[in-house]
Amino acid sequence: MNPIRRNALLALGAVSLSAICCTAALAQAPAWPSKPVRIVNNFPAGGPADIIARAVAEALQKSSGQSVIVENKPGAGGNIGAAEVARAAADGNTVFFGIDTAFTVNPHIFPSMPFKLGNKAGELRPLVVISSNGLLLGTSAAKGIRSMPELIGAGKSRGVNFSSGGPGSPGHLGVAIFSQAANVKITHVPYKGNTPAVLALLSGEVDGGILSSTGMLPHVKSGKVVPIAITSRQRSGLLPDVPTVAELGYPDLENEVITLCMVPGATPEPVVAAMQKAVLDVVSSPALKERLASMDMRFEGLTGAAATKRLTDLSTRYAKIVKATAMKVE
Repeated sequence: MNPIRRNALLALGAVSLSAICCTAALAQAPAWPSKPVRIVNNFPAGGPADIIARAVAEALQKSSGQSVIVENKPGAGGNIGAAEVARAAADGNTVFFGIDTAFTVNPHIFPSMPFKLGNKAGELRPLVVISSNGLLLGTSAAKGIRSMPELIGAGKSRGVNFSSGGPGSPGHLGVAIFSQAANVKITHVPYKGNTPAVLALLSGEVDGGILSSTGMLPHVKSGKVVPIAITSRQRSGLLPDVPTVAELGYPDLENEVITLCMVPGATPEPVVAAMQKAVLDVVSSPALKERLASMDMRFEGLTGAAATKRLTDLSTRYAKIVKATAMKVE
């Protein structure tokens, strides 16, 4: 046989075999969800991540006909809910839906962790990094602190206290970052969730807080909370007149919360691929993107290595902050 013809036939055979294998792999990819699904949120109901989790659950249930429920498992800075998913069967029927701090902050402030990132049994792997959002640095109107210079002055002269949604929460991390970046004394006062943390701010129990802008927006409008700055790189779509921390001269104060889905580490690759597609189809839809924007959350849609890198980069940064500020679980 002519060598050129023989090589061409071999190449054609290789391409055909590759196509057959790809087709077979696609055929083997399971539909998801094909059974009832439990979504576990690691913070109390009512927060931005919880609202999005319920919207995703509703959309998945509608598209698949399967029952999709959301359970809130708060506690230990989000570790309780995350650990429950890490221990769950790796079959795609239990999903973590929450924020990043259980993976980026808690490993550096808790003496031991009940899980870690990875692809093995008892571990958790990122499915989709859905969105990111900044926080609002605000003060209680009852305290009379109405600007960054006044806040820093009070912190240096007498010290101030800030509420948060609990140990390891974004607000707790925000206190540590602010204390380091502005060189001020801030006492961290943890509460059981963002709602009681905001209520403490409204009542004047604390001087301020670095909390969800969505949760504080009504109180900014009522005049009970004074908005000082937004911790994201760009201004808030909900509070466009409030400057960023960088605009006020404190770029090191930048801090964003990541909302994401995770699955048990040993979940088979075909199941992970099916889950990623289903979740991405929902969260990248115009309706969900509009829902995200209404809560000041910016769509990211990262999967695979990019999602893992997003978390590990944050963890590396936060490890340095924890060490420098001696941030710990009270």
